[in-house]
Amino acid sequence: MQIALAPMEGLVDELLRDLLTGVGGIDWCVTEFVRVCDRLLPLAQFEKLAPEMRRGWQTRAGTPVHLQLLGSDPACLAENAALAAELGAPVIDLNFGCPAKTVNRSRGGAVLLDEPELLHAIVREVRRAVPAQVPVTAKMRLGYTRPESALECARALVEGGAAQLVVHARTKVEGYRPPAHWEWVARVQEAVAVPVYANGEIWTLEDWRRCRQISGVEDIMLGRGLVSRPDLARQIAAARAGRTPEPLEWRDVQPLVSEFWRRARQRIAPRYAPGRLKQWLGMLTRSYPEAAALFAELRRESDCVRLDALLGVDRHSDLSPVLEPCPVLST
Repeated sequence: MQIALAPMEGLVDELLRDLLTGVGGIDWCVTEFVRVCDRLLPLAQFEKLAPEMRRGWQTRAGTPVHLQLLGSDPACLAENAALAAELGAPVIDLNFGCPAKTVNRSRGGAVLLDEPELLHAIVREVRRAVPAQVPVTAKMRLGYTRPESALECARALVEGGAAQLVVHARTKVEGYRPPAHWEWVARVQEAVAVPVYANGEIWTLEDWRRCRQISGVEDIMLGRGLVSRPDLARQIAAARAGRTPEPLEWRDVQPLVSEFWRRARQRIAPRYAPGRLKQWLGMLTRSYPEAAALFAELRRESDCVRLDALLGVDRHSDLSPVLEPCPVLST
């Protein structure tokens, strides 16, 4: 059984990937998508969204980081995938699941699920462009409007060369509205001969058990559920191994929030840092009443110094660099 941390644009960046993988239970994670349009991207664009490349494509906990690309031009995606492989990316993942309107309008993400021939062409060209030892994988949804189209899309991706699929168990039109249709993950797994991961609406240990029973697959990708409950992957891994999970209490999670803020203060401009903090804290309110109380206390606060005081953070404390300089990027 494998447990992956989902890519979530604007939320699960290097900072949060580092903290969450440090809690444990996560086998691998994926970067936010690197948008590919009509040119070979500069190295700085890869480094911006995948700074773990300077640590051998791993978080500090040693968790592998896969690179995700998004676009619709097979040749351009292939060219950028080849560069990413040269930079050491262990896996090239392709995004066919993002439901955001701005992304879909530019022919990226889930909108391509209406074009299975294009899905096949993209994966085929990317597969040809990267070394054989670098897997090409894909994340998809249950079609654009109809889950029935997921089977054709999955076959197109696998026939093009995808070694693994993550299936978000909703259509593009359904967005993130519950429920997730885990029964369709089972049908996708029946249709292809590669590993399939179930994704969507796994918020608790009990959700995982039901997903496993309904989908029939062992592997899962956790997104909002793991961000809202940082030890969810660890709980699931323990339960799968026959051990009794010991959930983290708020007293264990609160230091993670303070550390997140401390690092955010050093990496994010003051006008944006409070928003990032509130974004994560707001999601934690789903699992921890104490997070709701803290969120209510600071939700209207935008002054970073006052937030330091509320979170007990010494803004003058030194933070050792999470990542070492990358020799490739310094030449």
